[in-house]
Amino acid sequence: MQHFRFGRLILAASLLSICFNASAQTRNAAKEQKRPSAATAPRTPSFPDRPKLVVGIVVDQMRYDYLYRYYDKFSNGGFRRMMTEGFNCRNNHYHYAATYTGPGHAAIYTGSAPALNGIVGNEFYDRKLGRIAYCAEDTTVQTVGSTSRAGLMSPRNMLSTTIGDQLKLATDGRAKVVGVALKDRGSILPAGHAADGAYWFDSKDGNWITSTFYRKDLPKWVQDFNARRLPDGYLTQKWETLLPIEQYTESAPDDQPYEATLPGETKAVHPHEFVTVAGNSKYEILRTSPFGDALTKEFALAALKGEQLGQDGITDLLCVSFSSPDYIGHAFGTHAVETEDNYLRLDRQLADLFAQLDATVGKGAWTAFLSADHGVADIPGFAQTYRIPAEVKNGGELNDAVKKALVEAFGPGDWTLTYFNQQVYMNHDLLAQKKISLDDAYSVVKRALLKQRGVVNVVNLHRLGDEALPVNLQPLFENIVFPNRSGDFQVMLQAGWFEGRSRGTTHGTTYAYDTHVPFLLYGWGVKPGQTLRRTRIADIAPTICALLGILEPSACVGDPVEEVFK
Repeated sequence: MQHFRFGRLILAASLLSICFNASAQTRNAAKEQKRPSAATAPRTPSFPDRPKLVVGIVVDQMRYDYLYRYYDKFSNGGFRRMMTEGFNCRNNHYHYAATYTGPGHAAIYTGSAPALNGIVGNEFYDRKLGRIAYCAEDTTVQTVGSTSRAGLMSPRNMLSTTIGDQLKLATDGRAKVVGVALKDRGSILPAGHAADGAYWFDSKDGNWITSTFYRKDLPKWVQDFNARRLPDGYLTQKWETLLPIEQYTESAPDDQPYEATLPGETKAVHPHEFVTVAGNSKYEILRTSPFGDALTKEFALAALKGEQLGQDGITDLLCVSFSSPDYIGHAFGTHAVETEDNYLRLDRQLADLFAQLDATVGKGAWTAFLSADHGVADIPGFAQTYRIPAEVKNGGELNDAVKKALVEAFGPGDWTLTYFNQQVYMNHDLLAQKKISLDDAYSVVKRALLKQRGVVNVVNLHRLGDEALPVNLQPLFENIVFPNRSGDFQVMLQAGWFEGRSRGTTHGTTYAYDTHVPFLLYGWGVKPGQTLRRTRIADIAPTICALLGILEPSACVGDPVEEVFK
């Protein structure tokens, strides 16, 4: 009986073995059918599990809708190339309330939030220093490449690593990381702490400069580029429209009273002639023109060649920020001929950059991503032509109302340290001395400010869980609270309203026109497609790091966008 049972077990095992081998043969045959032949296999970089170069592109002040409003006039090689051949995250938003340039550049490359990386604004009140501080300031360094103070900058105020820092760590320093932008913060914060160099434009003498944080002298390729004196040539030209002006059908007529004017002009109309300002800002005017983007692209190409980026088996990173759209957008607004013309020209600059990458790094061997540091509001004067509620609010009016209310409630005293970035900074020492709680001060401030026109709410940043806020807004405020640099109470104006300028426009709110920005990916390792799933700016860095197979930045709070990967 035992022999019979043993025989049955052997027979069952034999049958299982036959079935398993047959199944394995079927799977292997299927794999062979799917495997591309050597002749049809896609090209890969020499270092097979990473691209040879990553190019990060930030367009300063680019709303998401610009991709589609100007789409028909774009070339096939710039924005369209990324949109049609790459991956488009169409519902990409900022995950915090401080939609400014410094925080935006920091968040894109750290995958973090102001509450952790410390960049809560372009400027902010630093309670440790007892003054307003600039996000990239560093008084311990010196300017390299100029005699001005424009180089007294570094990333020391940013408390997290970046994509570039992680790439440096992953390659034991062999990867090269370079940042390029007209604005210092647009170059420094993306490049990060361990970068080989970050370079920005000095309006005093028209040179590209850096600081001793990165190096003691300019590389020869930067010296050679400065010697070309491209800014001088741009100053002699007029800013005329790329296309016949009647073709700018995506914009309002050129002559609008709510648009700002350039120095020396009486009207905001084409063609623009550049009137230089005496003193230390001869080349400043170039920033508010398409020539600023052209200069940035040319310098980026010089960096590509000078640093031999993407020319070996170690992945490099080039961070390029185009700053001129912000200057132009602030001055002329979202529906200006100047704004449309600049984006059409920027599209051509991108096309040239991509063509040069194909030629030098190799088509299919590089990866690019593109986003923006913030969006922007329509100019109230423009919005009002469509009967849309919009106004400009005087920040001084709010500050005066706060001070008056606190004195009336608690007696004489400097109850606030400052009002900045739509935030009230309370004097904690005086409150403690007088035994007055922040909650009591908040009640006084909120009651006073809700009487002001345009104010819809005042948020206590210390008690966000108690605030009656829409469900998607609370995290936006939680992500900006950095105790030593943030205010105590946040003022919320109604949609379409902002503080400041009577002409032109600005940004810095939680509304969709400020938070909804592009996120495009293209090239090696990227699967063409799109998603309408909501993604966040914090997702950019972990997506790129996952593509590279490296650890995400130290304070990262985002997640990789899975749909991107092949």
